[in-house]
Amino acid sequence: MAQLLGRVFSRLSHRPIRNMATLQDDAHQVFWSAVSAVLPPRMLRRALAVRETSGPPVLECGGKEILLENNLYLVGFGKAVLGMAAAVEQIVGKHLVEGVISVPQGIQETLRKAGKRDMLLSPGSRIRVMEGAADNMPDEAAMTAAGEIQKVAEKLQEKHVLLVLISGGGSALLPAPVPPLTLQDKQAITKQLALKGATIQELNTIRRGLSQLKGGGLSRAAHPAQVVSLILSDVIGDDLDVIASGPTVCSSYRAEDCLQILSKYGLRGSVPAAVEDVLLSRPRPDPAQDHGRVHNILIGSNLLSLREAEQEAQRLGYVTSLLSTAISGDVHQVSRFYALLGEVLCSYVTGTPQSRELEESLLAVASSMDIPGLHLAARLQEVKEAGASDGVCLLCGGETTVQVQGKGRGGRNQELALRVAAQWHQSAAAMQGCEVVLLSGGTDGQDGPTPAAGAISSPQLVAQAGHCGLDIENFLNASDSYGFYSQFQNGRHLLVTGLTGTNVMDVQVLLVRRRKNQ
Repeated sequence: MAQLLGRVFSRLSHRPIRNMATLQDDAHQVFWSAVSAVLPPRMLRRALAVRETSGPPVLECGGKEILLENNLYLVGFGKAVLGMAAAVEQIVGKHLVEGVISVPQGIQETLRKAGKRDMLLSPGSRIRVMEGAADNMPDEAAMTAAGEIQKVAEKLQEKHVLLVLISGGGSALLPAPVPPLTLQDKQAITKQLALKGATIQELNTIRRGLSQLKGGGLSRAAHPAQVVSLILSDVIGDDLDVIASGPTVCSSYRAEDCLQILSKYGLRGSVPAAVEDVLLSRPRPDPAQDHGRVHNILIGSNLLSLREAEQEAQRLGYVTSLLSTAISGDVHQVSRFYALLGEVLCSYVTGTPQSRELEESLLAVASSMDIPGLHLAARLQEVKEAGASDGVCLLCGGETTVQVQGKGRGGRNQELALRVAAQWHQSAAAMQGCEVVLLSGGTDGQDGPTPAAGAISSPQLVAQAGHCGLDIENFLNASDSYGFYSQFQNGRHLLVTGLTGTNVMDVQVLLVRRRKNQ
């Protein structure tokens, strides 16, 4: 990951931008290229192949070659796993003995209605599909599926190969608390910790300590079989032990770490006695047991999708920079970052004198966000030196957070876009020499409890809304970004993709070019 991030700034050669396409069209095209790079069929064709030989066929995966002799089993869990399993089925065909996957409630019917047949298993498939985790919360249906996955793993022998498919949402779809704990016990403990302000790292430490399958538990259950995990990342940094809580990644579990977390938040005396018993009775994982037997392979990530978007933006003629895959934090701060970034880029594109105060404000906001590996000042200088008069595309990815404060409908991407538009409205006069759009969208096609994946903003959006009698502040105060965007004819500012069948967090596309009449 570090090596890849070291090459995030694009080649700055470019061709003249097409005059016929609107900036919004280009933003859509760049976004779709990002999504297409991590769709299950494409990802799996890159990662997996079966080579027929004069002897037993060979499974090629991640540089590994494994003989197929009626020994291949499959399990999976996550939001994108149904499409991943369908792609694997096409590749391995008759060589698969048996499979079980745990996927979100209702996903098969949703994909069927959307006409996405390539994301569905074939009739008579050897893979059983079990749906659960309604509203992305672990439930009894998901526990039943986890139990079936565990049964498959535990019956395997040394000659067998377990292919594991993992994507975002997998943690909720693989709940298996250590007996005698119940699912309700585990949920209550993590809820108490969350209410007391425990970090996500602390919550995951406790979850792994109380789970049979997380933190390498699944790979231990499959011992002595070979385990090959194909992983689609939905987390910043692509830490494999964080994605779905790392079921095939040997964790550095220590009971004292878990007990220290409980003590830190004053819960040692209030949690059920069985919790401490479970934590103290868990054996410390032995990495040697997995050595040479377990192979974890990252096949898709936000970085991979943005690299594809980068190439598409270059093809369209933009000076392009992939800034970061780690944009996170409160949407108020992130929207300020994008608003200032758009204003600064406008001055580059038009060649107007740049306010040092504005550029310093941008750098100060970026510094406060503490984005690893950003180096914004150097990136901006490279954009200027490349000659930005034909247009600039800046690409980012990650996942922001929103504090819901009303009863409206929306999602983090729509609210981000709307807040950027509100701030651009204050600087619209200074930006009038440019066309500017920001597209922010979820690669899974769903942004909050809405049918949209995200939205597009521009400096003119608030003025257009005012002509229609819409007060943007009222919508923001009600957390109703979807309600705002829905007011426009044909929903032209909403990004509506339908369920994509993949999930690598969010993508932001910022495009700036000189107005044609300037």
